[in-house]
Amino acid sequence: MEQPESARPMGIQLPVGTDAVSVRRRIEAMEKLLENSFTLPGVNYRIGLDSVAGLVPVVGDLITAAMGMWLVWEAKNLGLPRWKLWRMTGNVAFDTAVGAIPVVGDAFDFLFRSNTRNLKVIKRHLDKHYPATQTIG
Repeated sequence: MEQPESARPMGIQLPVGTDAVSVRRRIEAMEKLLENSFTLPGVNYRIGLDSVAGLVPVVGDLITAAMGMWLVWEAKNLGLPRWKLWRMTGNVAFDTAVGAIPVVGDAFDFLFRSNTRNLKVIKRHLDKHYPATQTIG
């Protein structure tokens, strides 16, 4: 059943299934939102909600940490081993802790992309255990 236009945020329809293909599409969309949503004019550098929200002290970092932990939750549901889940959690925790430092943390958020790192961990798992989910590009 097609969702009405008002139910699709930003015109994007994300799959709600628990199959590996649906999960892959959702985590790729979340990573893009958090790490590559916008281009800084003049320097042509991609940033995302993680960097922008990190400019708001404490609250912004906590919100993006919760969004980053959603990727870990999706990875858990895919059956990733515990050590990979801990590694992913460590990436989010490190990004949140350093990102919370005024000024230095904001600069750090532009460089350290924990969600991109976590997406790579998940993609490697999916490519190995669910090869049909692989996409070209």
